[in-house]
Amino acid sequence: MSRKYFGTDGVRGRVGEHPITPQFVMHLGYAAGKVLASAEHTRGERPGVLIGKDTRISGYMLESALEAGLIAAGIDVYLAGPVPTPAVAYLTRALRLQAGIVISASHNPFEDNGIKFFSGSGTKLPDETERAIEAELDNPMQTNASAGLGKAKRIDDAAGRYIEFCKSTFPAEMNLRNLKIVVDSAHGATYHIAANVFHELGADVIAIGAQPDGQNINDGYGATAPENLQKAVLEHNADIGIALDGDGDRLVMADSSGKLYDGDQLLYVIARHRQAQGRLQGGVVGTLMTNLSFEHAMQRLGIPFQRAKVGDRYVMEQLQQQHWQLGGENSGHIICLDKHSTGDGIVSALQVLHALRANAQTLAEATGDLHMYPQVLINVRVAKGADCLTHERIQAAVLDAERVLNGKGRVLLRPSGTEPLLRVMVEGEERSLVEQSAQRIADVVRALA
Repeated sequence: MSRKYFGTDGVRGRVGEHPITPQFVMHLGYAAGKVLASAEHTRGERPGVLIGKDTRISGYMLESALEAGLIAAGIDVYLAGPVPTPAVAYLTRALRLQAGIVISASHNPFEDNGIKFFSGSGTKLPDETERAIEAELDNPMQTNASAGLGKAKRIDDAAGRYIEFCKSTFPAEMNLRNLKIVVDSAHGATYHIAANVFHELGADVIAIGAQPDGQNINDGYGATAPENLQKAVLEHNADIGIALDGDGDRLVMADSSGKLYDGDQLLYVIARHRQAQGRLQGGVVGTLMTNLSFEHAMQRLGIPFQRAKVGDRYVMEQLQQQHWQLGGENSGHIICLDKHSTGDGIVSALQVLHALRANAQTLAEATGDLHMYPQVLINVRVAKGADCLTHERIQAAVLDAERVLNGKGRVLLRPSGTEPLLRVMVEGEERSLVEQSAQRIADVVRALA
């Protein structure tokens, strides 16, 4: 059964357009509640669901709609208010609830929003549960009798609980004193949390992107727009900069010179440190977009490495299959399963800082032997549903590019999962060859589109 609403990360879209409307979201809450109630009723307990949200103005509306739908299905609702996505995963586990729901569109602009679910163990819902919810959506809402309705309760200390959890992932014998850190919260869900975590561990913190107004989430700040982080690091003569995205699960860092470090580089710092300490369980999972230099670095270190499809969901699946603990994406999603059940920007930053403090290194020193290959990504608009990957001329263009790279690079064509686009990615040792090869393939795709 194909899924109509759930993508790789829940249900997402433009607010006011189906499916991100209050009517549909209330029905979605009801359908999810019915599935959860069906799964739990034999145990004789009323299921509980936590709802958290980021700082988008539409979160108020969607929170109310979800709350109404869940209560109508007989579910008790726990409202956490604005908290990061990984905080919902943690609190769902800590409160022993059946599920957690996040109202967020992550790094997207404020006009978008989404609904994503966590299981009671703090991981993404299994596919079969999402399919069951979609099947229930085909049925009309029929509100429970009054005696069978759920109740709602606000969790007043949600942010404080999560702050303490984040701090617990950093060694108790270590602190961040004498370290000046700029923390950019993207005017998002970590605005009242991230700076406090690093401050309470001893750092001198300069907070930016921490004044949400409902419409400025990810707007010029955060992991997807790190220019203000770089400026602030230089202006304040800071030692390091940390940028999170709107829902707090993505991380980019900057050193004292303002140089940026992406998810591949930060994952390398964590992996190498854990290997040196004898704490690396198994290998590391990256994605199809992980820089080739990272793969070569893992080979040099003797660390097993596997690539998953793009998306933290698929990284998680491979980690679970291999019984490994560490993985991530170059976009900044990093998963440390020994610390949390999902990707977490704050926790990942603390793992990087642990490595740097333990080895008395800067980011530049810790990544000095990781020479990132130039990587060019061109998005080419194509006809909806077009099968570009099997076209003879496109395949020939790819083969030509691979011959030019001569074993010192790679080519990846990847259809977008959300737009009629073909993503053309080429990377290799020589930037000029990479740029030329990517442009040639993109030109062939455009000519056929």
